[in-house]
Amino acid sequence: MKKALLAAAAIVALPVMAQAQTAAPGFYIGAEGGLNWLLNTTINNTAVTPQTGFAAGGVIGYDFVGPRVELEGMYRNNQISGANLPGSAINNQVGQLSVMANLLYDFAPSSVITPYVGAGAGVAFIDGTSSLNSTQFAYQGIVGLGWNVDTNFRVNLDGRYYGTSNPSVNGSSWSNNNFTVMLGLIIKFGPSAPPPPPVTPAPQATSFMVFFDWDRSNLSAQALATIKQAAQAFKTKGNARITATGHTDTSGPENYNMALSLRRANAVKDALVRTRPRALPA
Repeated sequence: MKKALLAAAAIVALPVMAQAQTAAPGFYIGAEGGLNWLLNTTINNTAVTPQTGFAAGGVIGYDFVGPRVELEGMYRNNQISGANLPGSAINNQVGQLSVMANLLYDFAPSSVITPYVGAGAGVAFIDGTSSLNSTQFAYQGIVGLGWNVDTNFRVNLDGRYYGTSNPSVNGSSWSNNNFTVMLGLIIKFGPSAPPPPPVTPAPQATSFMVFFDWDRSNLSAQALATIKQAAQAFKTKGNARITATGHTDTSGPENYNMALSLRRANAVKDALVRTRPRALPA
């Protein structure tokens, strides 16, 4: 039961955490890398099954808070086992370098976790009869999640479909389709979060104490001077709350002491009314 309550508390806390960031427009740079799968294809009339490869690159972009635009350079490489293909470049591997212009959109840019989608287009240089000599049109679609660590650092995890127009080896064209899982770190150069406003301490209330002679409820000259000081403090601050409370010692009957306390409190109240009519509590 305790674990269930903790889990429920964590779920309730998620929407609160999602509002922790303050987004601002600005330029950013980033590095990214991950795994690339070159889908099965036929190269020079030879069916090949590529192994899992890698992808690595970087981006420079601008965040409009929601929409983002970026220029991306990426290198992908996949080994091809068991295929003896002609050409000095495609010999048990396919390498491809792309330069892409991407347009992306963050659905919750001010949240800690923000989903995003994007698309890109550009040019790719793919291994052919020599290294990266086949120039092709490249395109990609992107779906991912971003973690806004703070206003200047962000971590992205996304999946991409990446493809190009058909490259060729020795006159034989082949279909180039890829799926990439990418992890990236972005450093943003926008303004830092403003510091929290200074905490203004609440004004301290001024206390005044009126003393009475033994078994008396009339106000002495010293007591009247104290009441005038209280009224002046009220006038200076413009707003105050004054509470009149009477006290006695423990000697004597209880009902007599209660009546004496009430007379003393009323004496202070009446003096306040005469000194400052607005000082009378409602």
